[in-house]
Parts: sequence; C-alpha cells; structure tokens
Amino acid sequence: MSDWKIFKLDEEISPKDDPLKDLPKPPPWRDFKMWQEQRGKVLQLGENEERMINAALYLRRPLLITGPPGCGKSSIAYAIATKLKLGEVLRWSINSRSIVREGLYEYDAIARLRDANLEQQLRANLREQGANSEEINKQLEELASYDIGRYIRLGPLGTALLPRLRPSVLLIDEIDKADIDLPNDLLHVFEEGSYEIPELKRIAKQKKSVTVLTDIGEEKQIEEGLIRCNAFPCIVITSNGERELSPAFLRRCLRLEIKPIDEEEKLLQIIEKHLSASNSEEIKQLVATFTEKLQEPSQLAIDQLLNAAFLILQGKLPDDTERDDIVEAILRDLSQ
Repeated sequence: MSDWKIFKLDEEISPKDDPLKDLPKPPPWRDFKMWQEQRGKVLQLGENEERMINAALYLRRPLLITGPPGCGKSSIAYAIATKLKLGEVLRWSINSRSIVREGLYEYDAIARLRDANLEQQLRANLREQGANSEEINKQLEELASYDIGRYIRLGPLGTALLPRLRPSVLLIDEIDKADIDLPNDLLHVFEEGSYEIPELKRIAKQKKSVTVLTDIGEEKQIEEGLIRCNAFPCIVITSNGERELSPAFLRRCLRLEIKPIDEEEKLLQIIEKHLSASNSEEIKQLVATFTEKLQEPSQLAIDQLLNAAFLILQGKLPDDTERDDIVEAILRDLSQ
C-alpha cells in the first residue's frame, strides 16, 4: 500500500519538489466549483420529505426543518434550487445578535457621512489660492454621482423578496440560535411578503427610483422605498431544536422533522450517491461501525461517515492501528 501522507515531519523538501503533487482531488462536497450542485445531492429524502416540500411550494409557506446537526437540513434548500432551476441559494446564517433588518437590508450611514464630509472639505480646498481646481472638480463630480443607493445593500431576506417571475430560494439557517424576538419579528414579513426601506421612503417624493445592490451583487431599482414580492420565495428554515419556537411562528410554517439514519442499506445508498462506491467490504465494515456507534447512543453526522469513506476509498490508508485511529477520530461523538 502506498504512503498516504502528504505532510511529513521528518522529510526534507528540496526547492524543486512539489509536496502537493500527490494530493488527490477533493471530495465532491468540497469541490467549490460545483458547490451548490453537490449540496443539492441531499443525503437521504423519503416520501414524507417530498410531500412537505411540495406542500410548502403550493402554500407559499416557509418550511421549518428540525433535526440533529449533519442530518442534511440545509442541503434541502440546495436540492430545491437545483431540481427546480431556481438559481443561487440565498443564505442567512443566524446568530444571537441577528435582527430582521440585517436580513432585509444594511444602510452604511457612516460611509455616507464620510463622503459628505469629504465633499465639504473639497469645496473648501477649491477656494484656497493655488488649488488644483481641475482635479478637485473631478473628485466633486464623482461624489455627486453617489446617490443614497450606493450606501444600501439588500440582505438575503430582502433580496429574496424582490419582485421576480420565479421564486428565489432562501435558507435561514439555525433559527434556534436567534434572540427570542427574531422569529416573531419575521412574522410580519412572511405575512405581507413586503417591506419598506425608511431611508428611501423619506425621499420618495424627491427621488422615486433608487438603484441598490442585492445580496448577490445585482443592481436592482427600488420604487418609492417599497419592496413587494411577486412570487413568494421558497424559504427553508433550519433548527437544531435547541429551544422552542412560539406557536404564532410555528403557525406560519410547515414543519418537517429529519430523523437520524441508522439503517445500513440506506447509509450504503448515500455513500454510493456521493462517491459511486459502496460495495467493498471495507465500506460495509465502516457502515457497520457507524451504526454500532449510533446505538451507544452517540451523536454522529452523515458527513463524518462520508469523510471516512472518502479516505478509505483512496486506497492509501495503512492496514494497521493507525488506520483505525484515523477512522475513530473522524467518527468521534459530536457531543464529546
């Protein structure tokens, strides 16, 4: 068996050597050229998952997915976007400081104030004796072209609600990490399918249309400070179940619970789907070890199994205790 090590402690490297020449291609789920498509290869979906996804599409309601880490909750959003050809997934990763406005838009008031101060300074410089009026006027013309839209960028939720013929896919990830008020603050947006940008609403009489940047770098025109969707976005909300959500919030969502997969046949199907190899005795033994650990009980994720399978399938791991130590380290209980 060939040496699997790329990084070697005791080996001297000459200037002409390329230590990475033997590094194989990355796992499919770590190939960022095809990242969304790979994420869309959902680990395992059944009839219930299919029913709930379709119900959410018909009802134009968010789909709230709960389950343990690593069970494929987030991947469902990418599968929907890939299968239905809905473009890039907009992602809003939630933390304890997240607020609704952050998801809708950001207004850089500091940058606007800085540019206003710069304009004042340039005009003062223009009055000074010996000033380079040509250069100063050039800078002033550039600043004059900066309207308020330059300082506004729509967030992932705000971008998803832009009026489009086809819905966007929005992933709101780990909402159970949010401040207790965030889920309820989202209710108005979910019900209305619209929101206002006060900074644009205040100047609507003077400037009816303003061009802003979206979360994915597009330029979009906002009319009178109001954004209202044509097609309600396909919203996937994930939760690890770390805290309860209010009945008012749950009423606005369709709920789907993803349970850990502990059947060897299904796990082998997952490996086949991602790595096109599941029939070797080594992989079958790995799956058996994984399912045994799940019975202990242990908190494990499918991607841990895939990581171990990928290394084994390279055919370079040593046939000794080092190999066992590597697999054991990859399959370490997430709660430890």
